[in-house]
Amino acid sequence: MKGSILIVDDEKGQREILTMILRAEGYDTADASGVQAALKLLDKRAFDLILTDLKMQGMSGLDLLEQVMADDPGQCVIMMTAHGSVDSAVGAMKRGAFDYLEKPLERENLLLTIKRAFERISLVRENKVLQKKVAEIERIPSIIGDHPKMKEVYRIITKIAATSSTVLIYGESGTGKELVARAVHDRSPRTAQPFMAINCAAIPETLIESELFGHERGSFTGANAREIGILEAANGGTVFLDEIGEMNTAMQAKLLRAIQEKEIRRVGGKVNLALDVRIISATNRDLEQEIRKGTFREDLFYRLNVIRINLPPLRERGSDIATLADYFIAKYREATGIAVEGIAKPALRLLMNYTWPGNVRQLESVIERSVLMAEGNIIQPDDLPAEITAATHCGMVPFELPPEGIKFEEMEKALIMKAMERADWVIGKAAPILGLSYKTLQYRLDKYGIEKPERRGR
Repeated sequence: MKGSILIVDDEKGQREILTMILRAEGYDTADASGVQAALKLLDKRAFDLILTDLKMQGMSGLDLLEQVMADDPGQCVIMMTAHGSVDSAVGAMKRGAFDYLEKPLERENLLLTIKRAFERISLVRENKVLQKKVAEIERIPSIIGDHPKMKEVYRIITKIAATSSTVLIYGESGTGKELVARAVHDRSPRTAQPFMAINCAAIPETLIESELFGHERGSFTGANAREIGILEAANGGTVFLDEIGEMNTAMQAKLLRAIQEKEIRRVGGKVNLALDVRIISATNRDLEQEIRKGTFREDLFYRLNVIRINLPPLRERGSDIATLADYFIAKYREATGIAVEGIAKPALRLLMNYTWPGNVRQLESVIERSVLMAEGNIIQPDDLPAEITAATHCGMVPFELPPEGIKFEEMEKALIMKAMERADWVIGKAAPILGLSYKTLQYRLDKYGIEKPERRGR
């Protein structure tokens, strides 16, 4: 087959003629009698090309174009139009349509236009493959995402990995801070040496010194034998201190001394041991605020914060959700043996619209559950957990109008700003989040003078 084409026309005879011509040329075709029927087909499968009439009963070809471009700005669409509607067809090209054909259609012109469309589709795909190869070079294999904020993370990792400088990773719970720490270690000259991780929040205050520095036999009740601490065990390698903000100030002082003097002493010991480890720490707290509160030492902060990596929450890199979902589907398909191949567009839209308080860890959990619960080989909205589907309905969020009233336009502008930020300033992605059409959102952006921050600063 040369490629797949969806024919959309409310005239049955026209659909049948086009189907006969295109199948004879080796194209895989399907047809729909209107926009709603076409959208249902597009939710179930992808088509290389959409050939749609402009004027139809109910929703028009322009409506279909708008919906399609919101879901996939790269979709190739050709408009069919009567002579009197050529201006509208030209307007459709300005909105993203590839070309238009005047009715009655001429067979040779039809096939030539479709051939040119597939040539462009082929070029776009080749370009995407090249871009993907370039991205693979830049990307850290263990970390998934092509969002600009993630590319900045990759850039920093690549630039500083070969050094021994301390690194402080900021990020919410579930964003993958340990993956970043391991990526730094794996790209460093220390990669053949141990990588040891400890969660400072998970160890009682009375035991954390022993965990880090080790202890001698008899140094405290229950110390029946000498134990080597994590810092000593990782000598020559890397130690990752997760949730460093949970460490008490007394322990912070001892850690600071170990970093400064490059030596440690086991609890109950009398001999100082040389220390050669790279310290990578992570926190979901604002340590500078903790310094002002007196709960975190300023001198330790400056020792740890030589290199800072800000790991964005999932809600700020929504464009990575589809890629992450595909990765986790493949992971749990292999782990469970359940033949789930992908996720339907309506289900993916639900994932894109969710705020992900648990970040990537929560998304992985949702995909694992959905793979197990899926009725078919494609994850559908009904396969997703209730917290995802319920959270996308505004009616589920209670709101009480204050007695003094609200400034509606300010609230609307704030919502639009949040949606645009979540959608990486792509109108076609932000519109479904707000329940608006592309055209309506564009109007509101112009009305409020909302522009991408970089453009406003020029």
